[in-house]
Amino acid sequence: MKFRPLHDRVVVRRLDSEEKTKGGIIIPDSAKEKPQEGEIVAVGSGARDENGKLVPLDVKKGDRVLFGKWSGTEVKLDGQDVLIMKESDIMGVIGK
Repeated sequence: MKFRPLHDRVVVRRLDSEEKTKGGIIIPDSAKEKPQEGEIVAVGSGARDENGKLVPLDVKKGDRVLFGKWSGTEVKLDGQDVLIMKESDIMGVIGK
């Protein structure tokens, strides 16, 4: 991908949600909610504090993250649907 987000923004690719419930019921596409879990594809250089000092981001490329339902802006880059959001919209990193 030839896109670099600026400042404290990140590019997130949504991860597919489960197609079955725990009980084995298959969920049709029309009833699925958009997943709130994704993988970081690209990160910006960081935000600047009051003194102009660069503060690096806590997330890095490849991290699996949870984000808010209405977070980010959906765009299409290189044929992929991705979200561009601020780091503050990310709720946390999912551990491995």
